[in-house]
Amino acid sequence: MNFIIWLIVGGLVGWIASMIMRTDAQQGVLLNIVVGIVGAAIAGWLISPLVGVPSINTGFSVGSFVVSLLGAIVLLGIVNLFRRGRVR
Repeated sequence: MNFIIWLIVGGLVGWIASMIMRTDAQQGVLLNIVVGIVGAAIAGWLISPLVGVPSINTGFSVGSFVVSLLGAIVLLGIVNLFRRGRVR
């Protein structure tokens, strides 16, 4: 059950991040899930120690959702930087 919730929340995080970064038309549901989960992993590694809030990989709360969203935005910014030469 936790795995299904992890996929749903990861997809939601990836979808919101892709809307913020304006890459939503280029991505499908599967890529949104991947961006959300990998973004949460990046957030757990980079952002969580700075703010003291875990990412969605360890448990779900509003703070963990925001931290994971920031990680997904960072991930999409890095991808855009390499694909287009600018963050957007």
